[in-house]
Amino acid sequence: MKKYDVLIVGGGPAGSTLAYCLLNSAPEKARLKIAVLDKKSFPRPKVCAGWVTPDVMRLLNIDLDDYAKGRVLQKIRGFKISLLGQRQVESHYPGSPVSYGIRRFEFDDYLLKRCRAELILDEAFKKMERVDNGKQAGWIVNDKYQAGLVIGAGGHYCPVARAIDSKGVSELAVVAQEAEFEMTPLQKQNCRIKEEVPELFFLPDLMGYGWVFRKGDYLNIGLGREDKSKLSSHVTAFCDYLCAQGKIPDDITAKYNGHAYLLYNHAVRDMVADNVLLIGDSAGLAYPQSGEGIRPAVESALLAAETIRVCDADFSRENLQTYVDKIQQRFGERQPCPDLMERLPAFLKKMFARQLMRTKWFTRNVVTDKWFLQSHQAPMRAVNE
Repeated sequence: MKKYDVLIVGGGPAGSTLAYCLLNSAPEKARLKIAVLDKKSFPRPKVCAGWVTPDVMRLLNIDLDDYAKGRVLQKIRGFKISLLGQRQVESHYPGSPVSYGIRRFEFDDYLLKRCRAELILDEAFKKMERVDNGKQAGWIVNDKYQAGLVIGAGGHYCPVARAIDSKGVSELAVVAQEAEFEMTPLQKQNCRIKEEVPELFFLPDLMGYGWVFRKGDYLNIGLGREDKSKLSSHVTAFCDYLCAQGKIPDDITAKYNGHAYLLYNHAVRDMVADNVLLIGDSAGLAYPQSGEGIRPAVESALLAAETIRVCDADFSRENLQTYVDKIQQRFGERQPCPDLMERLPAFLKKMFARQLMRTKWFTRNVVTDKWFLQSHQAPMRAVNE
């Protein structure tokens, strides 16, 4: 039986950030014994639009020049935004990049390999059983790993969340399909998407948005909706529209892969239990308007690390509740019921959207600055600060 202080299930940005934070911000003698368990080997494909803000790179202590060696790091200096079918509104940001395009295939591998935790890859989480012998409480995972604290970092379908019955029966998930592929020389020639200007297209029924994002030789196309009905049809119609507008090549054969996530404001998952804590998409932390999950994953990992450090190996639900409090302080109170804007009749919301999405003020100050760049958020302390 292998024993760990902390066993992290999921090697994505949430899990690797937590391991990195705990192992690189404590004296060697005080470091916890940590392992990361993941069903895949790395690098591995990951469905995601793949852009991060400079603040995420700061939080993670990533040297941009070093990261860019042999990896995609596309600078973003503007956005094109519209309702699908309407005139696009373009905004530019002078000076430093406001975001970076990354490939999750490379990004996740980079974070995991530098975190210094023991890596248990190519092994799926199968089960966990409670251990409480009076001296040490915790869990035994897969009959061979014992840990005082198990971290659920396995995304929307996290098996740890399922094991503690945290997944609510009434969960309304956003579903998305996305393709990312390296373009041929002819496709690059026929692609009209600017490398530094991703394009976002909000759907007329306001149930989601599509995007197209060029990262050097790679093109990322996707669409997400709060309504999973006929998702593939919506994606096909969106791609047909992009082709008709001459924005993307018409000979794309890449496969579109699906994923899902919970928006923070309406997620109902319990984030802690005795000797269990959920971070990132496992906890349902995606931003409500943009659906971004990387920054919430990283920030939740940092907040989890703060909580773990002061628990003094007592990972009872009561002690871990501090993490929930920190999440609510950072992300706000959850709203299980629809807010005022959500209760407006659909025709009114569509009417407002048609007008607002035509204005540069709204698309820049609200859609990009607030919803996507989160420029109103106070910066958190980075690892080792």
